Amino acid sequence: MNCSSRLLAALYGATSAGLAWTAVLEYRYGPMWAACLFAAASIVPVIGVVRESVICDQRRALAGWARRAAAPSGPETDAAEDIVRAELDGACCERWWTSLGSDHDRRCPHRIPRSSAA
Repeated sequence: MNCSSRLLAALYGATSAGLAWTAVLEYRYGPMWAACLFAAASIVPVIGVVRESVICDQRRALAGWARRAAAPSGPETDAAEDIVRAELDGACCERWWTSLGSDHDRRCPHRIPRSSAA
């Protein structure tokens, strides 16, 4: 996380703590519906903190992809090989691969036919 993301996460945390404290005070001295409202509202800033961490992870992954794309291509960094390797790893069994996803081997854990028919 960068500095602004950390500051925003701290503000989210303070807001969540303030709303939770208000929910406790409303539970003790106020109407129950207000306590429930403030308790639910105290969860919302936590979603913001999670969102900021996801954005940070996505930025980090994007920077890694950009570094790999900028690196000189060689036999180890060929994009076509990466695509073929990913497709072969995605196949669950040989019969599935050769039958275009309509049949499976007997030992295959995914014996449900995967077809594109609706």
